[in-house]
Amino acid sequence: MSIERNEREVTDDDLMEDAKDPVQAARLHKSLRTLRDNPNVPPQLQQMAREVLSGRLSMTDVAKGGTYLDALGDSMMKIKRAAENMTPEEAERNREAAERYRREQEEAEAREQAERDAPSQPQPDTPRPRSRRGRI
Repeated sequence: MSIERNEREVTDDDLMEDAKDPVQAARLHKSLRTLRDNPNVPPQLQQMAREVLSGRLSMTDVAKGGTYLDALGDSMMKIKRAAENMTPEEAERNREAAERYRREQEEAEAREQAERDAPSQPQPDTPRPRSRRGRI
């Protein structure tokens, strides 16, 4: 589910209240969009992500407690239990997959940062075609 058409989505800058630097704010923003849009995420966490992305709630508010913090805790416990029940082979495959994913994410973030840091390319001055009106 995506954000309502008439609803503004916060920017990375808006998330700086909850982040310690611009890179962390960008990661938080991306994570919130993933939570909001992933159909496998519990509905309460999707709702939390929508609330934060709309600016109606901050991550600081979430961390202070309540339903959303409980939903985060429940999800973390499920992940922990699943990890504890893995065979050594499954755990190794998961570690390898997580490492690949981490590298891919770092590469993607580096590309995004390079795009943000790249000086804007000035457009070459090209003469405009002259109007032929009034000419014979």
